[in-house]
Amino acid sequence: MTVIYFARWVLPIISPAIEYGAIAFEGSQIIAVGKRTEIVSRFPEANAKDFGEAAILPGFVNAHSHLELTAMRGFLEREENDFFAWLKKLTLARLAMTAEDLLLSATCGAIEAARAGVTCLGDASSAASQAIGALHSVGLRGIVYQESFGPDPKMADENVAKLREQILELRSFEDQLVRAGVSPHAPYTVSGPQLELISRLALDEQIPLMMHAAESEAERLFMLNGVGPFAEGLSARGIDWQAPGISTIQYLKRHGVLETRPLFAHCINVDDTDLELIKQSNSGIAHCPKSNAKLGHGRAPLAQFIARGINFGLGSDSVASNNTCDILEEARFATLLARLPSSSDSFRGGLPANNDGHPISAEQVLFAATLGGARSMGVDDQIGALAKGMQADITIVNLKGAQQQPVADPIAALVFASTGRDVLLTMSAGKEIYRDGRLTGVDEGEYRERLLKVRRTIDSTAVI
Repeated sequence: MTVIYFARWVLPIISPAIEYGAIAFEGSQIIAVGKRTEIVSRFPEANAKDFGEAAILPGFVNAHSHLELTAMRGFLEREENDFFAWLKKLTLARLAMTAEDLLLSATCGAIEAARAGVTCLGDASSAASQAIGALHSVGLRGIVYQESFGPDPKMADENVAKLREQILELRSFEDQLVRAGVSPHAPYTVSGPQLELISRLALDEQIPLMMHAAESEAERLFMLNGVGPFAEGLSARGIDWQAPGISTIQYLKRHGVLETRPLFAHCINVDDTDLELIKQSNSGIAHCPKSNAKLGHGRAPLAQFIARGINFGLGSDSVASNNTCDILEEARFATLLARLPSSSDSFRGGLPANNDGHPISAEQVLFAATLGGARSMGVDDQIGALAKGMQADITIVNLKGAQQQPVADPIAALVFASTGRDVLLTMSAGKEIYRDGRLTGVDEGEYRERLLKVRRTIDSTAVI
């Protein structure tokens, strides 16, 4: 059956905004996008719904999340000035969670995402089967990257053998919406030999790969000089670390990671050489501006991502380091932060510019929130734009709020005056999963009550 959605604005992303537009779809696929009068005349028998003063656009893509950590929202606030302590406390709390706890936490994260108009996630998880289960329960699309750890080179073969078994199991859970990937966690938690083995696994099995890279000053010191908390942590475990004296991105190239066309989360401490390597390898970046700022890691060079034509999307990271999964909020924060001059800029009364000499625009970050995120994850042949033949992953955002009036430009209204709380409808593969304030497939109240019990378990792990 053909269904048509109308709204004041339709934003295809790959073409100009359509005022008084419409989108038609059958099953999971978009069959037409255009002016309302045109679409209605082409499909006179279709079931039609008018959303009025709203914007219809592709579902938001959250290119970097950790759904299993949803129960840790607000748990690590005191450690935010010490990333090593933050990671240690998170790890101890994570170890206290059962498989059931992790599934519950991940499902609550997926619920939050759907409410905020997110239809696809790039989720890094140490409990990937639970994360996949969460996406299935809510009806979302995504790639779940099974994390692998192992800083001791002597354990590389054993660790990758375990990863192979995990991927074999995860692939039995894959469907048209959800795929399994691999994630060697970070350069300070995975040895060089293990990076090489995982990269070869990804290439041989055609598995997407994601990795945290160039995220913090502690990581930079670890790579360049072999000092700081990460180096000290390895030394305390009797693991020898010889700093390569090069950047994270150059190190990952040395160990074959860039051959996999990876998705890198963060990329804050990157120079011109690093960015060129990312561009040449057709790697993607998940830009996480709020998490980067909240943990005090710094500001990624967004203008340079744009200037070099690097594929990048927006990510929330975990709500343990961000507190919300809201890609509209990420888009606004990314834009405003990128417009601030750095301390080294010679600021002459204008805004820092991107490659065309203009400040980073709402259009550019909305692109990143949709098609850019899809490209960074390698799924832009299916989602990220409203066009015939694309999957019907759709978000509809209310534009009638007092904070949005008057709406002169719908894209500016979305980026600068809207949040995930303004979402009216979230659709994944032609199925409404959130509408009129309610999820269609899960009992939110029950999940929230159970989440509080999990949080009490986590709180008991904290050292007072």
